Amino acid sequence: MNLPYHASGERDLITMRTMTVVRQYLAAAFLVVIGLIAYGCGDSATVNPVVELASLTVDPGTLQPAFSGGTTQYNVDVSNNITSVTITAQPAVAGDTVTINGQTTTSSVINLGAAGTTTPVNIVVSETGTNSRTYTVLLIRAGLTGNNSLQNLTLSSGTLDPPFTANELNYSLDVANNVGNVTVTPTLSDPAATMTVNGQATNSGQARTIPLNGGGQSTAITIAVTAQNGNPKTYLVTVSRGVSSNNNIQGLTVSPGNLAPSFRADRTGYTVNVGSSVASITVTPRLQDTTTATMTVNGQGTNSGQTRTIPLGAAGSNTPIFIIVTAQNGTQKTYTVGVNRDGGNNNLSALTVSPGSLDSPFNANDLNYTVGVGSTVASITVTPTRQDPNATITVNGQAATSGQGRSIPLNGAGSNTLINILVTAPNGSQKTYTVNVNRAALGGNNNLSSLTVSPGPLTPAFTATTTSYTVDVGSAVTSVSVTPTRQDPNATITMNGQAATSGQGRSIPLNGAGSNTLINILVTAPNGLQKTYTVNVNRAALGGNNNLSGLSVSPGPLDPSFSANTTNYTVDVGSSVTSISVTPTRQDSNATITVNGTPATSGQGRSVPLNGAGLNTLINIVVTAPNGSQKPYTITVERAALGGNNNLSGLTVSPGNLSPAFTAARTAYTVNAGSSDTSITVNATPQDPSATVTINGQGGNSRSIPLPGGPSSTEIEVLVIAPNGTDKTYLITVNQPAPTAPPAPSVAPDLIAEDDSCPRDSANACLPGTSDADNITNVSAPRFRIPQPGAGQTPSLYVDGVKVSANFDQGANTLAPTAALSDGVRTITSTVTNTATTLESAQSPSLPVTIDTVAPGP
Repeated sequence: MNLPYHASGERDLITMRTMTVVRQYLAAAFLVVIGLIAYGCGDSATVNPVVELASLTVDPGTLQPAFSGGTTQYNVDVSNNITSVTITAQPAVAGDTVTINGQTTTSSVINLGAAGTTTPVNIVVSETGTNSRTYTVLLIRAGLTGNNSLQNLTLSSGTLDPPFTANELNYSLDVANNVGNVTVTPTLSDPAATMTVNGQATNSGQARTIPLNGGGQSTAITIAVTAQNGNPKTYLVTVSRGVSSNNNIQGLTVSPGNLAPSFRADRTGYTVNVGSSVASITVTPRLQDTTTATMTVNGQGTNSGQTRTIPLGAAGSNTPIFIIVTAQNGTQKTYTVGVNRDGGNNNLSALTVSPGSLDSPFNANDLNYTVGVGSTVASITVTPTRQDPNATITVNGQAATSGQGRSIPLNGAGSNTLINILVTAPNGSQKTYTVNVNRAALGGNNNLSSLTVSPGPLTPAFTATTTSYTVDVGSAVTSVSVTPTRQDPNATITMNGQAATSGQGRSIPLNGAGSNTLINILVTAPNGLQKTYTVNVNRAALGGNNNLSGLSVSPGPLDPSFSANTTNYTVDVGSSVTSISVTPTRQDSNATITVNGTPATSGQGRSVPLNGAGLNTLINIVVTAPNGSQKPYTITVERAALGGNNNLSGLTVSPGNLSPAFTAARTAYTVNAGSSDTSITVNATPQDPSATVTINGQGGNSRSIPLPGGPSSTEIEVLVIAPNGTDKTYLITVNQPAPTAPPAPSVAPDLIAEDDSCPRDSANACLPGTSDADNITNVSAPRFRIPQPGAGQTPSLYVDGVKVSANFDQGANTLAPTAALSDGVRTITSTVTNTATTLESAQSPSLPVTIDTVAPGP
């Protein structure tokens, strides 16, 4: 008997299956009729191919050894952070069943045991009711690591002693006194380990800032590292901070008085001057180092910021104050303050009179003053105030109280009265202040008390003794209002010969623009004495300001930047700009402006059309001052010529890529497209947005170009035309290779169970020793299950290497010959054909099938 098989290595297995089938038939001979043996129905003609997996994968992980269908034992090593894997198994023959750990499936997620354990997985592949094969995969999960070392340890200041090594746990570090904290940066050897710095959880490579104890003290820094398996290790760094040498004070104040010179930490000698009445002074020093430095003031221990009261020597003496600062390291610095107590202050701090006022502001060192009063004033009050509360004062020989007024009778009208103020210091030194009071003669006051002009002001500012003034007004002012006020209510006033009322304004018409107008104010005293005040009003000539205060253009800017004295400008604009807005602003609100001969409003834009691209346009702005003088400003607008940029900034295709990569200067490219691609889209972007683009003669920056399919070569022209008409052509050659046949189906066709016939008993079950899965059938046109064809593919059926007409059931993925097959062992294969290219794949692996239509049916 001829036995078909799939591979030479399976011959022994098939022989064994055949002998088993024969023995089964003999054992059941009494149940079947003699004709069954004669016709050969049952399993005596053929056997199934070997049962095995076509593929087996673990994700994540790698099978050791590499997968082979005949190898059934595998190991997979995974890291300890992996908690599950996905196992995927595919049978070699379509229709065979796969179970993973007892569940029927071709892919299963397997949860792993604890780190350091092994999880076994059993994968069973079997035919229905017959043979099976078991594959075992041991999933070995790595154990937790025990690395609790540091890879590196750095600090921001100082040097570790000894230098860092992973196995050295204790270190020392010396830093200067002025270092208040250090930054610790530990790095783990094992990223899976954890770490704390002084109890704070810290990531590998993370910096931690540790504050240090005071000068001369040490600070412990502990870095505790815990391995993944829980084993701990502790590193210790002891940081020693140096003692302080700071013996400075940062502030020093005294009261009363002021330090001379002003305080500075490195300046140790000072002087303070106080009045003779000051019997003590308070001193408040503040240390720079408030933690470790100490201080004494004249031998008394003193805290930073504490106030010490120092009694002073007698008036006129000097009292020294010594402030000694001792640093932590014992070094000292002495600050000295010498306090000078004044013993001879015979100054006044203030001196006032009423009525009237001193002819100059009071100054303690200015001893002589004059006061003018009216003829009717018979007395004056004098108020002197001493600087030193222990000094004494007399006014014209009579004792006076500081700060209190003393009334002094005046000599007759028209005469002077001398007032002497004598100040005696505590030490007996004296100073005399003299006030000379001039009492006006009777009826002789011809002064004004005030004089105003509106608009104004007067130049110089008004005083009763100044008689000549000037007022400057604008050219548009035609009159001024003059208001004179007399000092003596009995005096009379005339203005330009006409009587005027004191304190009331009088309107005075002015002469023409550019001329002067003289205004005379005559004041006559009761005794007939006269004084003339003169106001000369200068009316400005008509304005000659023909300047602009601003000039702008849009688009712009001006070149050079605007200045009122610069009259010629240039503006560069693009070729597409057809007009420009000009905005002139005048300095003089009465000036007028024209733009290219047409009146324009100051501060408002005027649109000016431009000449063609590549040509200049001249814009004339004329400013006319109120007096008729003119100034022309000129703007030359240079409009750029049409651009000649015919480059692309970008060129892409889809599908595919340009070769070589796109550059603006390169004009020839190739693209390798798929053999079945029917079109390609070209996108072209010009560098100059004003340029135009055509693709194979059609306008537009993007165009879909049809492709004929491979093998072929298609040329695409991209034409770029610059604004000035110059052009550049980019050429794209699209190459399509010849189409290739699809790959052969990976597994053999499988005779479906419904058409795999067997002799049956009265219960319609296969008789013992027979099977509906042995590829022996009495169906002359049986159905075969095949792998699902790909998109665009049509399956075909081959019998003994010859394509036969067959019906394809897409829902069941089965092929059945349309004509009956002849009895005997038939080799069944399948192919797929690409519908678009009509190219057919090679034949699949074969399935031997026995057709036996003579034997009795079920």
